[in-house]
Amino acid sequence: MPMSEESSDQSTASSAPASRPAKAAATEEVLYEGGPHPMDLVFGLLAALTVVGIPLAVGAVVRALWLRFRITDRTIAVKGGFWGRTATTVSFGQIREVRSVSRGFGLYGDMVLILKGGGALEMRSLPDYRRWRDLVEERCPGPKAASRRSGQAGFSN
Repeated sequence: MPMSEESSDQSTASSAPASRPAKAAATEEVLYEGGPHPMDLVFGLLAALTVVGIPLAVGAVVRALWLRFRITDRTIAVKGGFWGRTATTVSFGQIREVRSVSRGFGLYGDMVLILKGGGALEMRSLPDYRRWRDLVEERCPGPKAASRRSGQAGFSN
């Protein structure tokens, strides 16, 4: 009899921690969830009218099909790669620096998040990228906005 009581206690104890992360994830407020800006695809397809622009068009189609962004009040997740199988999630605390550049006549842009561990997370053709850049800069600790204050723009160091 005591063995069955212990096993039932263990089963409820093991299910309780699994439910806690689900509750924590449910409290995240999703600020943006979607793909790249549609004009990236339009400009890419227009570039396909020239032989030189065909690789650009292929890249735009691949981004339109498989690239997805999810920005919450705690994390940034990028899902991409072949068939959308590669997923990367970073919290705002992991970000050391933000670099961005405007594309598509300012309609969208590219943003690179330089991480404290030395890695980088690229976000290409991000709609309303200025808003997301400002959000990341205000939530990240450290001197990440120094390049904007000094007048440097883009991906330059």
